[in-house]
Amino acid sequence: MPGFGPFDTYSDALISACSILLKQPHATAGRRSDMNFRLRWDLSREYCAWVYYTPDERFEMSMMSVTPIQDARGKRTCRLPPSVDDARYPPESIGYVYLLHTRPYEGELTEQDIRYIVAMGLAHGWEVKTKAGMLRLSLVAFFSASNDFANPTCDGFFQYTPTTGDLSKWTLERNQWSRQPLGTVVWTDEQTYRIDRH
Repeated sequence: MPGFGPFDTYSDALISACSILLKQPHATAGRRSDMNFRLRWDLSREYCAWVYYTPDERFEMSMMSVTPIQDARGKRTCRLPPSVDDARYPPESIGYVYLLHTRPYEGELTEQDIRYIVAMGLAHGWEVKTKAGMLRLSLVAFFSASNDFANPTCDGFFQYTPTTGDLSKWTLERNQWSRQPLGTVVWTDEQTYRIDRH
């Protein structure tokens, strides 16, 4: 992705990606309680991308994907290609770390989100060896609570890590990130899961 990194740490890559993705046109609809939320929601789009680890031991972000026509009322989706095509590296040398997407408002992950990251784990593997240790594949959904649509703030993200089942919400308050556990995704068979709330 032009203008992105590369970064030495996954945390720097995530923070930068949050800002870049949320600043895309109609990436955020603001707070659900606001008077004009419904109109902004109707215009909103989700953007998605991969953060991946390269043989150069750096974190990069793929080009963004967006689905311009959102025809399902009440839902927003983003169709991310399952693989990164980076001509600098052999395909098998790329480590898939985070599947990113934006949420138009502060809303939890959907069933489609959960199922897609599991499919990606089956395709690419569940962990990536980095110079800082093993990183588990995760789905991250960024949100902004700001009504400044020209320059929205990165206020947090929802995260699901399939290998642990952990479902959590991260928020930025007073320049500190804090994690709130939401529950555990428990697969009862290959097709069925439940969420045990904390």
